[in-house]
Amino acid sequence: MAEEPEHVDGGELAHVAAYLRFYRETVVARCRALPDAERRRPRLPSGWTPLELLQHLAHMERRWLVWGFLGEAVDAPWGDNAAGEPDAPWQVEPETSLDDVVAFLDEVAARTETVLASASPEDLAATGGRFRAGPGMPELPTLRWICLHVLQEYARHAGHLDVVVELAGGPTGE
Repeated sequence: MAEEPEHVDGGELAHVAAYLRFYRETVVARCRALPDAERRRPRLPSGWTPLELLQHLAHMERRWLVWGFLGEAVDAPWGDNAAGEPDAPWQVEPETSLDDVVAFLDEVAARTETVLASASPEDLAATGGRFRAGPGMPELPTLRWICLHVLQEYARHAGHLDVVVELAGGPTGE
């Protein structure tokens, strides 16, 4: 199991990067602890599966940091959801394996690491991707706010995954 970072040199965004690595390693390890059938089985009334949750986290991180903060177009920003709709249930195609989802998460992680190494917490999100600017539009978020949002998503969903893995007979969370 991954160990929570204790101290990181390099400032605020280096700490964020270290915690994101910790959470990614944690959720991947939890998914790997289950047989494939359990990764694809919903255990809670909300109906999501561990593999869907993992794919959601990869898409979520990319939505906030690449599409959101950088303002870059991304292919299928809501690709973790049925019909590509923001409020639709999560889905993973039957042919998509855990290794496929982990590879996508690793790709997103590498991009996030680059962003965090080259920006400042006070930098504002770009317009043109997830965010728009102009009269009547909300204020653009800072990278700090985006990072805190992404971290809380990982922390919340890592807890959800701990419960589901335990219900499936896997190891308990630490």
